[in-house]
Amino acid sequence: MKRLAFLLLALVLAGSALAQYPTRPIKIIVTIPPGGAPDIVARVIADKISPKLGQPVVVENKPAANGNAAADETAHAAPDGYTLLLAADSLIAINPHVYASMPLDTLKDLTPISALVSNQFVLSINPALPPKTFPEFIEYAKKAKPPLAYASGGNGSQHQLTMEMLKARAGFDMVHVPYRGGTPAVTATMSGEVAAVFSGTSSAPLIRAGRLRALAVAGGKRSPTFPELPTIGEFYPGLENSIWLGLFGPSGMPEDVLKRLRTEVQAALDAPDVKQKLHGQGSLETMSLSPQEFEALIKRDYEKYGNLIRKLGVKAD
Repeated sequence: MKRLAFLLLALVLAGSALAQYPTRPIKIIVTIPPGGAPDIVARVIADKISPKLGQPVVVENKPAANGNAAADETAHAAPDGYTLLLAADSLIAINPHVYASMPLDTLKDLTPISALVSNQFVLSINPALPPKTFPEFIEYAKKAKPPLAYASGGNGSQHQLTMEMLKARAGFDMVHVPYRGGTPAVTATMSGEVAAVFSGTSSAPLIRAGRLRALAVAGGKRSPTFPELPTIGEFYPGLENSIWLGLFGPSGMPEDVLKRLRTEVQAALDAPDVKQKLHGQGSLETMSLSPQEFEALIKRDYEKYGNLIRKLGVKAD
């Protein structure tokens, strides 16, 4: 009887602890230095949910191993909702296919909490080149001898994979030149080192200043930032690729904690001031997906990128 009473008391206390979540500060680990899109999103969301949760939500930047170190730390943290990870789709769905060894299984060792934002890829070229439209660029690339060169943020980056998808579908060749990050890739395109690049809509100021010529976007619909630009899918139906960021925790998180986090994060994403901040600071569009829809998106992209990477034989730098 005493043992049964003890167990019942333990269950009551555990339930009470979950109901009180959180009782101390929550940490969101970000995989890049301060200033980039994941850092911006983490800080905007943290500021919005902290008063609702009644505890500080602090952002910790851990830019190492292309996000793998931050993911590993999160995966091995206690699954109590106090250590979270803000990750890009590349960490979850691409890294496992390009690294010979991963410290974690991104599908099994992390719990998807909420999709957060998406960002379109923009196909831009050096403005000194003749093409003025997307169809003109395709024809120009097909006829170029030797083949044109394009920049990417590195081997296995979404910049590369998106261009390879377009090359295969449109039937032209280009030489891949990997750089260490999206910013150097954009700079190389502006300087004329390479002809073209896929970059996020954060490159909007450079496009508007005439330092890049934007031709099309790679999302499923036209971008609010560039409503005049066609989608690639308007010419090649079904060809689309967008960047997304999501919030994750360790596997095994209690359902009550997940429900509380999902409720507050979605409320933050629905708030007009949050939408305005995210769009203004990085042309980021908030997402509204159920947990099931988010998991389906992760699995779809994991398979899509895996198939493409195996076909290309891409390995991490």
